[in-house]
Amino acid sequence: MVGGAGFVGQGHQRRIKNEGRVTILLITSSIAAAMGGLLFGYDVGISGGVSLMESFLNKFLPSLLEQQKPTVAGEGNVFCKFHNPLLIWFTSSLYLAASIASLLASVVTRNFGRKASMLVGGIACLIGSTINGLAMKVTSLIIGRLLLGVGVGFANQSIPVYLSELAPANFRGAFGIGFQLAVTIGILTAGLVNLGTEKIEGEWGWRVSLALSGIPAIILVACVAMLLPETPNSLIERGYPEKAKLMLQRIRGSPDVSHEFNYLVMASEAARKVEHPWRNILEPRYRPQLVICIVIPIFQQLTGINVIMFYAPVLFRILGFHDDATLMSTLISGFVNMLATIVSIQSVDKYGRRPFFLEGGVQMILSQIAVGMTIALNLGLNGEKHLSKNDANLLLLLVCSYIAAFAWSWGPLGWLIPSEICPLEIRSAGQAISLSINMLFTFLIAHVFLSTLCQIKLGIFFLIFAFVIIMTIFVALFLPETKNIPIEDMNRIWKDHWYWGKYIPDEPFTDEPSSRGRIAF
Repeated sequence: MVGGAGFVGQGHQRRIKNEGRVTILLITSSIAAAMGGLLFGYDVGISGGVSLMESFLNKFLPSLLEQQKPTVAGEGNVFCKFHNPLLIWFTSSLYLAASIASLLASVVTRNFGRKASMLVGGIACLIGSTINGLAMKVTSLIIGRLLLGVGVGFANQSIPVYLSELAPANFRGAFGIGFQLAVTIGILTAGLVNLGTEKIEGEWGWRVSLALSGIPAIILVACVAMLLPETPNSLIERGYPEKAKLMLQRIRGSPDVSHEFNYLVMASEAARKVEHPWRNILEPRYRPQLVICIVIPIFQQLTGINVIMFYAPVLFRILGFHDDATLMSTLISGFVNMLATIVSIQSVDKYGRRPFFLEGGVQMILSQIAVGMTIALNLGLNGEKHLSKNDANLLLLLVCSYIAAFAWSWGPLGWLIPSEICPLEIRSAGQAISLSINMLFTFLIAHVFLSTLCQIKLGIFFLIFAFVIIMTIFVALFLPETKNIPIEDMNRIWKDHWYWGKYIPDEPFTDEPSSRGRIAF
């Protein structure tokens, strides 16, 4: 298979069998850490619904109410109804702050541990949600969103790494995708909250919606302070090998962790020789990891999924849905997003990462074509027509098909792959680069989407269609399969890859002293 070959030792196969247990501590720690994903998902999903609340618009964006007056058939451009600079900044400012904060978070994660970054993230989100809930001016809203972005940057930089390091190799995909599942639950929760609060009289509706993001922040801070163990990788990295071995025994539920512990120590010793991970990640030997950590998050955002997620109520309103139907459609799409992510959790360690990437890509391509054609035929180039109930239901079905394809492929795997491919010596830098680029492109797309929709109208759906074709071809050619490969052994798959192998030096890969073997994927 192109890009899918690799080799592992026989000792590695035994290590998976003996040390791949799932313990209560592992499950509870992973669920608690995933609260950061719930926080991120809620902040993604809440802004679109709030932007439709009349009391919110009256206070902060009164000009938008004029833009939303019913369009006379044949006049105006319905795709420009929500094009407003302040609305764009309210939505996108979070992601700009997250992009910058993630780079700072890598230093904290490496020097003070994964828990420290999560703690900073939770506190920043708690402060930001409080400011948003009490906001009286647009500037307060933006400041609150920026602080939420700082929290998201710190939490999202550390949590995927934390989950990947905590989980045994043969369950790493499921536990890593747990973060994305929490994101989808957060988005769904935001939809439910907006559906309820938009019926509240006065300003309390949007204030409650914005302030409630403080709840997962409080839970995350409490869990980090009282429940979560530090990962053995981080303890070894910071010079506490005895504590690391004891922690590994607790997490694995077995005193016999010598193979895995020795691997972690060897990886840490190699990492200590790297004084400048940001400089070293630019070396040719790390070229595969650097390219993947840059390209995967860019492609994940070019799917346009976050546009659907945080502009979903706005987008459905533009497409002709009305009031309760708009928020209900958002809720349905959020529910589909969550269910499809569960499919990925159950299957990705069994069937691998590449099959889901490729199938999801093909399904997104077909769905995006169908969405564009349905809108063109039934709504018109300027939105001068109106959707019938049947046409609206068909459009919602197609959007849900697109969301489902993303949610079991690029959604969870876009977070999982960068967190599992980097060796310890460049892991914090690689994850920081991946998250920073992810948040930067999220910001850029959130910032330009409404203006681009206003300018090119239906063309935006076909633009996304072209991007998905490109990213699917990239995965087919350049992304090897990583299932069941311990993070410390990941160099093996790059060395055996048809293209990336030329960048990896011809050094022996250490397995067990007396047993090495080759297994074809």
